Amino acid sequence: MNIVVAGHLCLDIIPDWKVGSFASIKPGSMIQTEALAFTTGGAVTNTGVALKRLGFNPVLMGRTGDDHVGTIIRSIIQEEGISTEHVACIPGAKTSYTVVLSPPDTDRAFLHFPGTNDSFGVDDVDLEGVEPGLFHLGYPPLMRQMYIDSGKNLQAVFRKVKEEGWITSLDMALPDPNSLAGRADWEVILANVLPFVDFFLPSLDELLYMIDREMFHAVQNGLQISTTLLDDLSQRLLDLGATVVAVKLGDQGLYLRTGAVAGSTLGDVWGHRQLLSPIFEVDVQGTTGAGDTTIAGFLAGLHQSSKPEDVVTLANGVGAFCVEAVSAIDGIPSLKEVQARISRGWKRVQPTMDHHQWQAGQHGVLFGPNDRRK
Repeated sequence: MNIVVAGHLCLDIIPDWKVGSFASIKPGSMIQTEALAFTTGGAVTNTGVALKRLGFNPVLMGRTGDDHVGTIIRSIIQEEGISTEHVACIPGAKTSYTVVLSPPDTDRAFLHFPGTNDSFGVDDVDLEGVEPGLFHLGYPPLMRQMYIDSGKNLQAVFRKVKEEGWITSLDMALPDPNSLAGRADWEVILANVLPFVDFFLPSLDELLYMIDREMFHAVQNGLQISTTLLDDLSQRLLDLGATVVAVKLGDQGLYLRTGAVAGSTLGDVWGHRQLLSPIFEVDVQGTTGAGDTTIAGFLAGLHQSSKPEDVVTLANGVGAFCVEAVSAIDGIPSLKEVQARISRGWKRVQPTMDHHQWQAGQHGVLFGPNDRRK
């Protein structure tokens, strides 16, 4: 089964920030860092290269310019043993980059230039000659053509892919609130796109920003989340047309919810599921790429036709390996290594959020009160 990873592609520039915090950044100040890392960033390579290291042969689809940044990106992809045949090189265009600021014991901040990602469109998704399998697209909030006109072009991409017989997957990104993407009506966009999406895989922050701005600010200000909140949010997404909703929760794990449609289209084992997969215990070195590599693990599980509880467990496992390294994909091993570590009884970190009436099952996955186990 082929796996295509399409969408946002950029160069991540990551200073190794050992001492200090964001409070140290003041006009005229200097902050000493260690070595600088150049890695590919964005959903295309964070997820795609992770899949390659796990042992798959993904097809990558994105856009770069013919500038130095684009040359570095294509070189890194090729060094990973992945073809750049489907990565468009646009003459005279400027390639996207992100400066990743990741001080110790603090979440990251980004300085981002959209570049060629803003012109990515349906014509960049060329699946001719590629046997249908899994199609994943990431970060439409950072790609102008994907969110303008109420997501008309994003819908066109997913409609095209579904008509060609692919299983579809969609990830998001948190837009700058002051940008055009930040002011877009994301609930309308999701209503237009989700009927063509089999697996919707946003983070909680992204999801709240898009469909419940008041709750987004409340959580940002310290309000504790609960499985009740996740149930309500996921039901709204299922009602909008998504088949499977999987929400990335950071240190609270990965939540999955399905309804009847998943059972009829993906098999009985996927119908009416309600799962919470806690994170694995690790020594965190960096969180760059954690969400994208978690999705790589998720797609790997789907490729193997695993049960939902196995899919979310593998997703957590790959994400855990990611955060044991500074950059997005340096820590990703083979699939067999991930599976072996899980099989040896890799310890979970139990979520602190309220999950009353949820019961532990195989490998530490929690089953919700409305989960229909098969």
